[in-house]
Amino acid sequence: MSIAFLDGSYMPIEQAKISPLDRGFLFGDGIYEVVPSYAGKMVGFAPHVLRMKSGLEAIGIKLDWSMDDWSELCQRLIAENGAGNLGIYLHVSRGADNKRHHAFPENIAPTVFAFTFEIAAAPIADKAKVKPYKVSTTRDLRWERCHIKSTALLGNVLHFQQGYEQGNDETLLFNADNQLTEASACNAFIVIDGTVITPPLDNQLLPGITRQIVLDVLRKDGRIKVEERSVSMDEVMSADEVWITSSSKEIAPVTEVDGKAVGNGEIGDIWLATQTLYSAGKFDY
Repeated sequence: MSIAFLDGSYMPIEQAKISPLDRGFLFGDGIYEVVPSYAGKMVGFAPHVLRMKSGLEAIGIKLDWSMDDWSELCQRLIAENGAGNLGIYLHVSRGADNKRHHAFPENIAPTVFAFTFEIAAAPIADKAKVKPYKVSTTRDLRWERCHIKSTALLGNVLHFQQGYEQGNDETLLFNADNQLTEASACNAFIVIDGTVITPPLDNQLLPGITRQIVLDVLRKDGRIKVEERSVSMDEVMSADEVWITSSSKEIAPVTEVDGKAVGNGEIGDIWLATQTLYSAGKFDY
């Protein structure tokens, strides 16, 4: 039985209950994060919390929690749930009003909810052991504030389901200019002639923490060239390597896009070098 946190109390997750008038339930009016942890050690804790604080500010939810408050919560949930390989889900909604009304209510307290779930062991830099991913592509039909990690994920869910029903692991998204934005639940990278390329941050994509760490470790190492720039879907389809990144997948190599092999259809050497650097440095964040 897993232990969850809800509004100041720790309890078995089956006992966690919210009001049906909570705006997170009614409107998806909230912000969330997922922090991976392995044997009690978190990856990217500070960047995750800073992104959550930025998201809360962006949608006008006021929550007076410090970095230490979030750390204490996460560390206790890790301990209460066995300190194995865990994803820590953090969720703040605007709270529960006494009516359903689109305008933000005044004088209600945010709902703070958190729980853990088991995740796979940390990926390792080994071509023979990593899972290769197959993805499909489609036009990005989500809203124009994708940089906010909102709990309102229906657009992402529909895009993911589209790829899932086609037997794929993810869906790469492109905008009206036929440029790559991200994937339904991941950021995206391509490799061309040894250069790692990913779309620049704007309102079309989430500022992923794994994306941030990947770019940072590559730039610190300096041996692999990195570019943040617009990426056409033609470049995606002709790339030597394609990756998707997220907190749970880390750097996932894509070997097939829309049924077509990426490069030679094998996991690439640049992926191997990058995953090696990521694995060595990820606990520094």
